[in-house]
Amino acid sequence: MARNDGYLSARESRRISRENRRVTKAFEKQHKRKNVPEEEYLTQMKDPNNSVEFENLHTYFFTDVGTSKAVDGVSFDVPIGKTVGVVGESGCGKSVTSLSLMQLLQRPQGQIVEGSIRLNMGDGKAYEITKAPNEVMQKLRGNYISMIFQEPMTALNPVFRIGEQVNEVLQLHNEEMSEESVRERTIELLEMVGIANSEGVYKMFPHELSGGMRQRVVIAMALACNPRIIIADEPTTALDVTIQAQILDLLRQLKDKINSSIMFITHDLGVIAEMADIVVVMYAGRIVEKGTAEEIFKHPAHPYTIGLMNSKPIVGKKVDKLYSIPGKVPNPINMPDYCYFKDRCELCVDKCSGEYPGVVKLSDTHEVSCYRYYDRKEGE
Repeated sequence: MARNDGYLSARESRRISRENRRVTKAFEKQHKRKNVPEEEYLTQMKDPNNSVEFENLHTYFFTDVGTSKAVDGVSFDVPIGKTVGVVGESGCGKSVTSLSLMQLLQRPQGQIVEGSIRLNMGDGKAYEITKAPNEVMQKLRGNYISMIFQEPMTALNPVFRIGEQVNEVLQLHNEEMSEESVRERTIELLEMVGIANSEGVYKMFPHELSGGMRQRVVIAMALACNPRIIIADEPTTALDVTIQAQILDLLRQLKDKINSSIMFITHDLGVIAEMADIVVVMYAGRIVEKGTAEEIFKHPAHPYTIGLMNSKPIVGKKVDKLYSIPGKVPNPINMPDYCYFKDRCELCVDKCSGEYPGVVKLSDTHEVSCYRYYDRKEGE
């Protein structure tokens, strides 16, 4: 039993650990199955124009102090050929959502416990990622889904040359390619991402390159097999503004060139405004608002989205102090039974004391979870 000061007794900690092992062991058994028939993870897309469909996704981390609900019922679509921006402050579940799609969660603690992730394979075929075993995921990663990681220096191996690292991606997914063909394709990829001295960079180690060059190499690795969906997890955070603009231009051009979709994860609203067709705003593991970029930026509805907009500095506008949203995010192990943003909200109404608000449609494409719009829901 938890003490009043927030600490757990040794007995309670052991009980939680035993329960966690029991739960995670069952999930791991599913992941590690061999020779699973395709019918077990085959599914149908609700809309064939979508590249990926997330539906009621719950991803939890089973820790020694309790279960952390990192992603708690997330639903959104990534249409083919479009860029979906996922925005929110650190710890809101953006990266965990993308890692759930890649099945790269820190296991056994991190597990998808409920919900559906449908991946469009083309020709009317789709895979249910939550049911796909490890051996299937190894073939999907790189070929169908690729990820550009946040920090290129940690994404690249410091002891291997750049050429060897990009070659490995191509060889893993194209076993029939000759060594010479792989080398030519790697140099072609390095040129495609705007590296002028591609043959020289091919022989270099990661520490010999600048941050922008390393980021381009990571993008080249992600694009090596022309994936259907590219997950960009804050790919410009470690870069200066000039290089950031170049990388964003590069991503836009490459997306159109290979006709793939981008799931762009960031907390930078300026980048989202420039890149995204659709915006998903996350807070404490849930989606609080989603809509087209124009709807979110011109008509923000949720108090959290409004707060994010107000906290962004504006060129030419002088202020004594930048706005910041008051309060702090609730503990993911012990979430409240009312709106998660209520304790920080400056626009509360009487109904906010009730259970977590449902989704209210403001237009065909614009949705918000907030009691301030419940009069519209009741008037439908």
